[in-house]
Amino acid sequence: MLNLVRVGLLAVVVWSGYWTIAGLGLRSSVTNWFTAQADRGWQAEHSQVSLSGFPLQHRITIDAPALADPATGTAWRADWLALESPAIWPGRQTLYFPETHQRLSYYDQTLVIEAAAMRADLDLAPGNALTLRSMALTAGEWSVSRGGEVWADADALSISMQQQEKPETYRIHAEASDLAPGKDMRRLLGGAEELPRSFDRLELDLDVDFDKSWDRTALEESRPQPRLINLKLAEAAWGELRLFAAGKVSVDDYGVPTGEVALKAENWREMVAMAQQSGALPVRAAEPLTKVLNMLAGLGGNPEALDLELGFRGGYVTLGPIPLGPAPRLFLR
Repeated sequence: MLNLVRVGLLAVVVWSGYWTIAGLGLRSSVTNWFTAQADRGWQAEHSQVSLSGFPLQHRITIDAPALADPATGTAWRADWLALESPAIWPGRQTLYFPETHQRLSYYDQTLVIEAAAMRADLDLAPGNALTLRSMALTAGEWSVSRGGEVWADADALSISMQQQEKPETYRIHAEASDLAPGKDMRRLLGGAEELPRSFDRLELDLDVDFDKSWDRTALEESRPQPRLINLKLAEAAWGELRLFAAGKVSVDDYGVPTGEVALKAENWREMVAMAQQSGALPVRAAEPLTKVLNMLAGLGGNPEALDLELGFRGGYVTLGPIPLGPAPRLFLR
């Protein structure tokens, strides 16, 4: 019996020593990372970094973190950020975000984020590169504000990113429950008053081949860039409006897309009217566009539904036979 007690005490001492050494190493890694980013010209600040979670977890709490990358004009700050991992393996990290304001800026534009139970679960491969194997970002009720006005809010948010057999390929799925555009966003979308307050459905499912895997260099150096996008499904339902999309697009080194995306739109006339009201479609183009789309819808047998192809060729984009103009550059900054 005495021997068992001694073995138990020894195990407690050994584990306590391991937990302390590993925890102090993790805390040191966090503070060193902030210092390294500041040396690279970032704004990388915090007030205090604390360690807790004994005996089964390591929890690193960073008070008042503030990060800003002058190369991209992107900045983020919050009251605190917590990183938690099993004491036996730090590669499974959970990031906990505060329910107080988070501020995300791009140059002089700032979004204020409030989210309940917001967390990100990361599974990182062993090694110094810390390659991302999977990520899941979830939140309860959340809202995004700009200039004191709510830009959008929803009951829940779910975003996942899963590394596939080819290490540079990731499966991405995103879904927002009961997403409600604010006044500014509704005006930007040209939303009519008769439309419901919120979307009935908003979902995105795609595979993306990047030029490299997502790892620590994605934050410290440059972002992986998309090279092939396989859009399995994009679906938006807002009242009587329905939009579905699927297709494949390749992306060159300059971010220029090439490929086709099949579109199906129900109640498309209301969508054209929204585009006109929002300013996305010039008034002089609305009438001829409506005539052409009406003809194309008639060929499909249902005048209220459109089945068209969004084409990307030579840096330009077309909707069926209709040229829309220069294609957007798909480049992650």
